[in-house]
Amino acid sequence: MKRAAWILIFWVAMGFATSAGAVECVEKTYLGKSYSVCTVDVTREKLRLFLKDKKGAPFGGFTAVDAALAGSNTRLVFAMNAGMYHGDRSPVGYYLEQGVEEMRVVPNAGPGNFGLLPNGVFCIAKTRAYVIETLRFMAQKQQCEYATQSGPMLVVDGDIHPSFLSRIIHEAA
Repeated sequence: MKRAAWILIFWVAMGFATSAGAVECVEKTYLGKSYSVCTVDVTREKLRLFLKDKKGAPFGGFTAVDAALAGSNTRLVFAMNAGMYHGDRSPVGYYLEQGVEEMRVVPNAGPGNFGLLPNGVFCIAKTRAYVIETLRFMAQKQQCEYATQSGPMLVVDGDIHPSFLSRIIHEAA
C-alpha cells in the first residue's frame, strides 16, 4: 500500500507577531546527521493540524495553508509533516481536527511502518501536546482537540523501539 506523509502540523500565531520564547528552534547534530528541534509553548501559541481546505480538498502543502489563513489575520509561523497518509492523502490511522474525527484509531498490527507496533498518537490538548502509545491512548480516553496517529514509535517510555536499536548501534560503530 502506497502511503505518503501529507498531513501537516502547523503552529499558527494569531495576528502577525509571535510571542518571544513561544517557539524556539535549535540545530543539532548526531552521528554526522543534522536536524532541528523546535519547542512550542502551547499555552501561548496555537498548535493545530490541517488536512483539508474549506471545499474539502487536501491542502497538500504549506503554501496552501498559509494562503488559506491569510484572510483570517492569521499566519503560518512553523510547519512540519505529521502522521501517515494514503496516496489520496486520507489518514491511515486516527485523525482528529477541531474535535471532529476524520478517521478512527487503528490499534492492530499491519503491513509497513504504520503497522509496526507499538505505534502512537500525537495529541494536542488545551494545555499541552504529547505523544502516547495507541493502546494507552484508547484505554485512557485522551481529550484532544487535534490528533494524528503514526507509527512506529521510535521511543517508547524512554527506550528505543527494538526494531531500530540494532540499526542505531550498527551506525554508531
